[in-house]
Amino acid sequence: MTEILIKKFIKNPDDIDNPKVRRSYGTLSSFIGIICNIFLFCAKYLLGTFSNSISIVSDAFNNLTDSAGCIVTLLGYKMSSKPADKDHPFGHGRMEYLSTLTIAIIILMVGFELLKNSFSKIIHPDELKFSIITIISLILSVCLKLWMSFFNNKLGKKINSGVLIATSKDSKTDAVATSATIIAIITSLFTKFPVDGVIGILVSIFIMKSGYDIIKETIDDLLGRPADPELVKSIKEYIQQSDKIIGIHDLIIHNYGPGNMIASCHAEVRSDEDFIAVHDSIDIIEREIYSKLNILMTIHMDPVEVDNELVNKCKSRILEIVETIDDSLCIHDFRIVTGETHTNLVFDLVVPYGFKYKNEDIKKIIDDNLKDDEIKYFTVITFDSSYT
Repeated sequence: MTEILIKKFIKNPDDIDNPKVRRSYGTLSSFIGIICNIFLFCAKYLLGTFSNSISIVSDAFNNLTDSAGCIVTLLGYKMSSKPADKDHPFGHGRMEYLSTLTIAIIILMVGFELLKNSFSKIIHPDELKFSIITIISLILSVCLKLWMSFFNNKLGKKINSGVLIATSKDSKTDAVATSATIIAIITSLFTKFPVDGVIGILVSIFIMKSGYDIIKETIDDLLGRPADPELVKSIKEYIQQSDKIIGIHDLIIHNYGPGNMIASCHAEVRSDEDFIAVHDSIDIIEREIYSKLNILMTIHMDPVEVDNELVNKCKSRILEIVETIDDSLCIHDFRIVTGETHTNLVFDLVVPYGFKYKNEDIKKIIDDNLKDDEIKYFTVITFDSSYT
């Protein structure tokens, strides 16, 4: 069914980095969601009123807010597909994140409202009216919500959309909430304990936890989380396929919304290379990364000496010391400055976040290891962090 809907309503469905195609996916998801949720709201509101169940009525209004969430998704994709302009030179892709945040806030509000109503139901319990028609209708509602969750999850993974993944999770929480309501109605046949209210509290907590998780994940995107490891691996593979590049470091990836990323890195090249040829090779790599990964890439060349015996000896000595401290440490941009009284070892050292030693402690360990060497070495270290 999902593939049929995609083929019927989306043109060029595999061009997922195209803002217009992403908008089509969001539009399809939104219209399906609006139709299904309005239908469920009407059905559940009537069933809840008939059976005197706060769980069903709350579930009905949950579906109504889902319809509002679908409208937010629709508007979010419409705005995120707008091209770059004078005030937004990097486009409007991050509107998807704001849409996701709005949906998550709606989920939290629904959960909190259900929590209040459920406590009220425990304090002032009403007798539930059992009906086999109600049970069957709610079971069908669960099946529809599970299909909607599967549908949005598949669309979300296909285009890497946090909005659609959040919508999928919302549908799944709805299915759980309705399942709990079914349990409450059946249990009410055997006890006068306010099961309906207790189940409502449990469901509300579950719903709010789901909203909190989505908010946390979306805020991480807005603040700037590390890039996907597979994406980092792909970028490095494209760069290192050139025989003119020895190694890369300081890779930084800026995310301006799905399908809109800017990246930069430093590439080490031989200092005796033909720099016009190297520059031409790097231009080709940058264009290829943009063509294949849709990332605007900038590569800075770092010339390094590879045939200098003293440089290689000093670098090996530093690598040996660094490895004894921790194998997670790595160095780059190594060079030396020789003088009459001493030799400066100049390099960058990448230290993981939360490392067990402070930067000054690491430098002291390195310096202590060098003090007995025949040549007098001074270290000039720039401490770096990894952005990927």
